[in-house]
Amino acid sequence: MSFHSPRRQPLIVGIGGTTRSGSSTERALAAALAHAERLGAETRLFGGRELAALPPFNPEIQTRTPEEIAFVEAVRQADGILLASPGYHGGVSGLVKNAIDLLEDLRSDERVYLDGRAVGCIVTAAGWQGCNTTLSALRDIAHALRGWPTPLGVTLNTAGVSLFDASGRCTESAVQQSLETLAQQTLAFAPPVQKGRASHARIQHLA
Repeated sequence: MSFHSPRRQPLIVGIGGTTRSGSSTERALAAALAHAERLGAETRLFGGRELAALPPFNPEIQTRTPEEIAFVEAVRQADGILLASPGYHGGVSGLVKNAIDLLEDLRSDERVYLDGRAVGCIVTAAGWQGCNTTLSALRDIAHALRGWPTPLGVTLNTAGVSLFDASGRCTESAVQQSLETLAQQTLAFAPPVQKGRASHARIQHLA
């Protein structure tokens, strides 16, 4: 059974960032989404500002805020997912994990959690140890949610370096290429791009 509708080009949802505006994590995520957009996808970005607006997940609370509803509904409609987290103390940040925990609301869907969708993972950390342990954690989370982690996972060691300029443009060609490859692999499971629709794609920041 197909879960895709003929309504539009594929939708890729990006989830990640930090509470700091212009973080490397969110810029890396935005760069990957931008390439998915160039390939013809529709994209939506839930960055640090949007994730910070989500209340702490409590499975005993049945009501949802407008921000929670918008987030869950976007993931429900997504054809692919990009997860991006800083490496905090060797693991996924609380901000990102709280958003992921909210996806428990998809447990009763016909397409449960992230079932059947590619999940691209991005990690930024001040050192390779944090990069590697956090990437492993994100991949495990994708598996637990029945998603398919892409073959490539992008890890960015930000210790003492700046990988993005003030406008958010990636300044390292190898990093940019890795983010583009990640976007391509995330789109691999998505329905084919409809001709003549690519120009309408836009990264949307949902408040």
